[in-house]
Order: sequence, then structure tokens, then C-alpha cells
Amino acid sequence: MGFTEAVRTVLTQKYATFSGRASRSEYWWFFLFYMLLAIAIAVLAFVVGSFSGQQGEVSSGVILVMVIGGLLALALVLPILSLQVRRFHDRNISGWWYLALIILGMVPYIGPVTSLSITIISVLRGTDGPNRFGQDPLRPEARAEVFA
Repeated sequence: MGFTEAVRTVLTQKYATFSGRASRSEYWWFFLFYMLLAIAIAVLAFVVGSFSGQQGEVSSGVILVMVIGGLLALALVLPILSLQVRRFHDRNISGWWYLALIILGMVPYIGPVTSLSITIISVLRGTDGPNRFGQDPLRPEARAEVFA
């Protein structure tokens, strides 16, 4: 799955789909899209702010760019959550574990460990063949012989 296909799939076909599985390429291409979007908004806010007239004041242009960026981030919360849950499903891990890790991440000194564990789960290869969450996104034609 390529960059544009991953972004299109996440934003149009699976915007709020928490069932099924997501391949690593789908996850990381969308993650790259999200980071590029965040960097573009930050650079735009910096450029607009550097052309403001007075030193030490926040211009209305910067506020407008930040409001637009905040609305975009808010619109992308649901697809990011659903994509992360589907990525956990690809590893044959329940999406409820993602919620547990997010809640544990709010505890001081445990947050970096939970962030690291989410990143490691996202990097690891998905289970081969179908699992309890659906068909393998890379090989949908493969069948499992026996489920335990």
C-alpha cells in the first residue's frame, strides 16, 4: 500500500472503523501524512507570525492558522484512534489494550514506557494469515486451518 492509497483508505473508507486489521504500511504512511500536516501548519504559523507588525504580540493570522490546525487535529482524532486499534488487531491484540495503555500513559514516569510499547506494537509484523479480528490485510486469500 502506497502513501496516497493509505491516506485515502484511512480518511474515506475506514474513517471510524474499529474492526478489522491495518497493515504496517497503512499505519506508517498515514502517520507520515499526519506528521507532514503538523509540520506544514507549524511552518505556516511561523511564517505568518514572522510577518506580523509588532514584536511580542500574537497576530490574528497566527491565531487563524492555529485554529485551523486545531480543527484539523480534532477531525483526525477518530481516524487515528481507529487506525491504531486496527493495528493492534493485526498483532492479534484487543483494542482495549490500547485504551489501557493510553490511561496508564497519564501516570507519571509510566507514560514514556507506554508510548514505547505502543510504538513497538506498531512496528512489529502482524500475524500471518487470519486471526480473530479478520483476514490478513497483506494476504486476504489465506485461510486458517484451525482456530484455538
